[in-house]
Amino acid sequence: MSNTLGTDPADSRQSQGTPRVGDAAESASPAPPRAAARRRSRAKMRLEIAALSAPALVLFLTFVIFPVVLAAYYGFYRWKGYGEPTDWVGLNNYKLILGDPAFQDVLQHNGLILVLSLLIQGPLAIALALLLNQRIRGRSVIRVLIFVPYIISEVIVGTGWSLMLQSNGAVNDLLRQIGLGALEADWLSDPDLALWTLMAIISWKYIGFAVILMLAGLQSIPDELFEAAQIDGASYWQIQRRITLPLLGPTIRIWAFLSIIGSLQLFDLVYIIWGQYVSGTAGTSTMAIYMLAQGRNAGNYGYGSAVAVVMFLISLIVALIYQRFLLRRDLRGAVTEGTV
Repeated sequence: MSNTLGTDPADSRQSQGTPRVGDAAESASPAPPRAAARRRSRAKMRLEIAALSAPALVLFLTFVIFPVVLAAYYGFYRWKGYGEPTDWVGLNNYKLILGDPAFQDVLQHNGLILVLSLLIQGPLAIALALLLNQRIRGRSVIRVLIFVPYIISEVIVGTGWSLMLQSNGAVNDLLRQIGLGALEADWLSDPDLALWTLMAIISWKYIGFAVILMLAGLQSIPDELFEAAQIDGASYWQIQRRITLPLLGPTIRIWAFLSIIGSLQLFDLVYIIWGQYVSGTAGTSTMAIYMLAQGRNAGNYGYGSAVAVVMFLISLIVALIYQRFLLRRDLRGAVTEGTV
């Protein structure tokens, strides 16, 4: 009884769990702020991104942006390729390019090659990818054989096909040997056949890349979707139309974008097979061939630089339009996933 009455009230409050001033001060002392930790993490991430992307950025600026800027500078001059350009012509080179019927012809040829590449390679690549996505014997070997032409150098491809497609080459000789001599033709110089010859070579060369892309897209589609559609009674063609093609859309659009840019800049195969003096009426001359013939071969490097700038601007405009109207949804989805 006496012990209870003699107890200090402060001690009684402490024994009952009443917080002391020191305890409150200790609980109020802040832990390391999360905001500061997040800032340090973001700064570290930016530093890592800068360190990893710096080499690629330097290469891009050195071998892409700087040559374009330099070509734009020389395009304002009549320049022979040596010494400092002094003969200023302003926009006269660009006016000559856009008004030249020969440039309009090669621009039309590039557009035709672009459309035919999409129409020929696209459906063929999808069909081959669907076939090779099945469990068939020798599937791996067939995939390798289809992809091999893509990794062969353009010089080797152009030289080999130019020899085989000569009037006395292996193709005409094979047609004679199998009794189809009536189908012999001058595959390279006949204006009615030259463009289709070029398209056959381009398709053979680049179809493997398209097939690999389509196969990668097919592998990303869950098998459960096909199984559910089969249970619901959907036919094979209904599955491909309603499931496969829509889900393969992003892959198709990426491949089409790469094919468009490649068609606008086509040079090596045409130059190797038909040479620098390719006939414009054959339909195989391109803007890059025009740039070579009217620039370097004519000794007017300023005009050739202006042609290079025009090619760059055409490719840039096409790429921006394609991205704005066709790749916008895919890019938005990628950004959304990245931010989550």
